[in-house]
Amino acid sequence: MHTMFEKLSACGQSIWYDNVRRDMIHDGSMQALFDEGILGVTSNPTIFEKAVTGSADYDDQIRKLIEAGDDAWTIYDELTRADIAATADLLRPVYDRTDGVDGYVSIEVNPKLAFNTDETLAEARRLFEVLDRPNIMIKIPGTAEGIPAFETCIAEGINVNVTLIFSADVYEDIMDAYIRGLQRFVDSGGDPSRVASVASFFVSRVDTAIDKRLAENPNGKVLMGQAAVANSKIAYAKYQEKFEGDAFASLKAKGARVQRPLWASTSTKNPEYSPTLYVETLVGPNTVNTAPPATIEAIKKGFDVRQTVTEGLPEAQNVLKQLEGMGISMAQITDDLRTAGVESFAKSFDELLASIESKRTALAD
Repeated sequence: MHTMFEKLSACGQSIWYDNVRRDMIHDGSMQALFDEGILGVTSNPTIFEKAVTGSADYDDQIRKLIEAGDDAWTIYDELTRADIAATADLLRPVYDRTDGVDGYVSIEVNPKLAFNTDETLAEARRLFEVLDRPNIMIKIPGTAEGIPAFETCIAEGINVNVTLIFSADVYEDIMDAYIRGLQRFVDSGGDPSRVASVASFFVSRVDTAIDKRLAENPNGKVLMGQAAVANSKIAYAKYQEKFEGDAFASLKAKGARVQRPLWASTSTKNPEYSPTLYVETLVGPNTVNTAPPATIEAIKKGFDVRQTVTEGLPEAQNVLKQLEGMGISMAQITDDLRTAGVESFAKSFDELLASIESKRTALAD
């Protein structure tokens, strides 16, 4: 195990890999990451769009699916499920060794369903059933329509990664939905220790959005690069209140797992910031940080590892208070970011289907 991943694990943080590529699954490089101490994998439509369009790795399977008469959507579904299933199988030893704490791979429901509860739920059920592995997590967006679908999934024993969370208040709603769903599962005779969930709280995009506003304010420079970490620390404080308090006590006594905060979008977008800014500042118990390849390499170069996510909470609250004083509404920005996130994934999904259709046409000739 790499010493940095070992140190982070000792502080209660699991590092997951925010990337899936077929060549990595087959050439041993994905397994090498797990051997180093990476404990899980996340994916999204943008990751798959880059993987499929940026290589010939999928052409043979696409060709076979064309010969079977499949359309672009069916081909997409087959390609992504094949990668997710293979990754889950590689991660199964991690899942078994950690007793289901880690070892998960996430697959996202069609982002075009983000504002439709019933269709999101149906797609989540389908994916979990056809993939048929205990270490699969279905990604459901934290929209108003996605949250009740998430709650029902938990009530049915389906592991869920709730994604595109930007607001600590929305995160609180999601934690409440998790607890309600678990209670429903227990009431129906389910074993809560076999259900897992993470809440993907997005980090760097908050700074990207707020830094633009701060650059327009003559007094804003002093706060640049602080909002995202402050927002995340406040979210973690809410996590502690919810899962270390009375609201979760009875379920915990029955073996239920907490819903871990997962820090997502942790690559640094501003080159003036440390490449590990959104890792080293958010280390703490029962957390996950899912990092893309460049950030994984930056982590391995090292930094001072200690529990940081609970440090400076009053200062974090003060940062958000100062932003409000400058007329920057965190609620508005986080709402806008969630909408933009859904639109971005939907765009990648459309581009991926268009690319598959293009390949389908070219390979059929």
